[in-house]
Amino acid sequence: MLAAHGAEIPALGFGTSPQTGSFSAEEVVTALKAGYRHIDTARKYGTERAVGEAMRASGVPRGEIFLTTKVSHENLREADFARSVDESLKALQVDHFDLLMIHWPNPDIPVSEAVKGLAKAKRQGIARHIGVANFNIALIDEALRLCPEPIVALQAEYHPYLDQTKVLAACRERGLAFVAYCPLGRGRLFDDKVLAGIAANRGRSIAQVALRWLMQQNVGAIPRSSNPGRIAANFNVFDFTLSDDEMARISALKRPDGRIADPRGRVPPWD
Repeated sequence: MLAAHGAEIPALGFGTSPQTGSFSAEEVVTALKAGYRHIDTARKYGTERAVGEAMRASGVPRGEIFLTTKVSHENLREADFARSVDESLKALQVDHFDLLMIHWPNPDIPVSEAVKGLAKAKRQGIARHIGVANFNIALIDEALRLCPEPIVALQAEYHPYLDQTKVLAACRERGLAFVAYCPLGRGRLFDDKVLAGIAANRGRSIAQVALRWLMQQNVGAIPRSSNPGRIAANFNVFDFTLSDDEMARISALKRPDGRIADPRGRVPPWD
């Protein structure tokens, strides 16, 4: 569990971004049956309806599932934010989210206005906890200063090819949980010789090694796969520990061009 300002977030979740291909509710059902209890979606993904269907079909009680969704950057004005939240509730067919996040900052909408929507959702009981995604350190600090309710988490890209040392340190200093998306580099890690060597020595998959590397930094992760075997295998990372040398060798894989998610028009100056 990741603990932050009263929130307890399951460290390993299941992502539902369709960036890596098509998506079906069955993936989430499979993930829940494999033991995942943190499910991550977003209004922008177009997967909320399927996620809601899967949650109901799984038989897992709603109270056992930590559900995250996000409001897209174009909907951060107060009225648009409320409408997006309402649409998410209807699509998922739930009465609350466990974590509601701003998906990306918007340079045309002040952070002060964007966090109003987060705070309002929390005060209404629609969101148990609130957070931000894809904020740099300056924007995190601005959000913390301006939001009247506690922000508990940052979601951002993180994997061995992307150095997030500064951002992770900032989250720790501010008591925020860090949840990594693209934790497997959208498949870019799977040909890496260093990861392959560690995986072979451990009798594990490259994905398991990469996820374990995050877990040992107290970083959450939301991997996604459409393969039932890999969905289950990716959750099986809690029964081994990487050595300090292995952790250091994986951290040394960072590269200047390691970032994957870098959309024009809503990218802050990255730390």
